[in-house]
Amino acid sequence: MADRPPRTLLEQRIRQCCMTYEEFVQHAEAFARDNHESGTLSLRHLQRLISGRTHGALRPATARLLERLFGEPIATLLAPPSAITDEDENPAAKLRQLLDAARRVDRSTITLLHQQLDAIRRLDRQLGAIVIRDELDAKIRQVHRLATHSLAPGTREPLAGLLSEMHTLAGWQALDLGDVPNSWQHYEHSRAAAAQSDSIPHESHAAAEQAFVLIDTRATSDAIELLDETRRHAHASSPRVLRAWLAAAHGEALAAHGDQTASLRAFDEAAELLPSELADERPYVALDPVHLARWRGHALARCGHPDATTVLTGALNQLDPSFVRAETALRVDLATALEANGDRDGARIHANHAARLAAQVGSARQRRRITNLLDDLFQGVSGRRPAVIA
Repeated sequence: MADRPPRTLLEQRIRQCCMTYEEFVQHAEAFARDNHESGTLSLRHLQRLISGRTHGALRPATARLLERLFGEPIATLLAPPSAITDEDENPAAKLRQLLDAARRVDRSTITLLHQQLDAIRRLDRQLGAIVIRDELDAKIRQVHRLATHSLAPGTREPLAGLLSEMHTLAGWQALDLGDVPNSWQHYEHSRAAAAQSDSIPHESHAAAEQAFVLIDTRATSDAIELLDETRRHAHASSPRVLRAWLAAAHGEALAAHGDQTASLRAFDEAAELLPSELADERPYVALDPVHLARWRGHALARCGHPDATTVLTGALNQLDPSFVRAETALRVDLATALEANGDRDGARIHANHAARLAAQVGSARQRRRITNLLDDLFQGVSGRRPAVIA
């Protein structure tokens, strides 16, 4: 449908905002609510308007809502787009359109964009990056376009913060898919956007996320140094849940480096920092007592600690089932801990379950861990081990 020329200026403007019709209707509803406009707009009504078939008079309240959203008279919005607005033939017009689109970003727009990112996160953790990464890439381009053309005080910074969060999620997706160079680049973009956001929490989160690339590439000393510096930078100015998350990330890096004592100390600090009641904070981090236990169990399993099985089993029993990728990693850790305790049958059960989940969400990162684990489990056992599910 995007290849078809827009039938009305309204349709062209919505395309330039990189919104679907459903998203635009949500945006219009939020704008009307925040700006005390009585106009309403359903998806069916919008589809009639953009086609140029109004079928009767447009309600004045709805017309006023659209005029405020786009800064154009309703008659102009419902007319065919003028040739002078053609983006290829008139670069100046394209720039004006981008500036106009960014100028219309308000609190309700940013709230809607955050809600869309939260929805992508939910789909990502349940279905995997292989399903949702294209949608996230499109959202990144949309927000980048708005942020780079925003001139209004107080608008560019929250857009930059949102962009930083989007790039951290994209970086984690790339890492999970085994694309380490692309993951690093996303985290670089995240840190650059965070610097523009004028938000120490966003800067700290972006830097700490990048440390996981270092851990995966076995540059654990560099990861520890980066996380140590990041925790000092975040200090008391950041939300407690973020500081708890940073401490846990530090604990994982220390465990990967083989420093069990310092790792467990960091996890103890994370537990002390984690608030009893979690509020919606920015930047978003997925951390509660269950996730912290899962994370601590991962470190214990890395270090061969005898408590790893108990901690991981407790976390698995309480884990939200929508966190499919997290369950995959948890079962790999549990299999590792069981194997270390001599329970090879139990380890194989969890490893095979993890292999099925990794195949569902397309996690190359966990598949690699599972392959190495199954090689250990079947070493010395007669017969060939089953292949990891493709």
